[in-house]
Amino acid sequence: MNNKENKPSKGENEFSESHETPVKGSNTVKDPDEWTTGDEPMTGAQHSYLKTLSDEAGEPFNDKLTKAEASKRIDELQHKTGRGLES
Repeated sequence: MNNKENKPSKGENEFSESHETPVKGSNTVKDPDEWTTGDEPMTGAQHSYLKTLSDEAGEPFNDKLTKAEASKRIDELQHKTGRGLES
């Protein structure tokens, strides 16, 4: 940390203050098929949200999906239900 203003010194934080908005040409939004951990079991947060979306959409819930598969299924169900999409 830079002691002058308690801000990270150059190189300490690779995110800019506007890290929430992906930069054109950046890899901050990556295809789930390219995730290095995409073949691991879905996270607890994915499990919970996917269960909610599945119930809301009247679709079957598969609790055996990988992280990448869960991400894709969440996208599908968000489009079906309208939940979680930007207005």
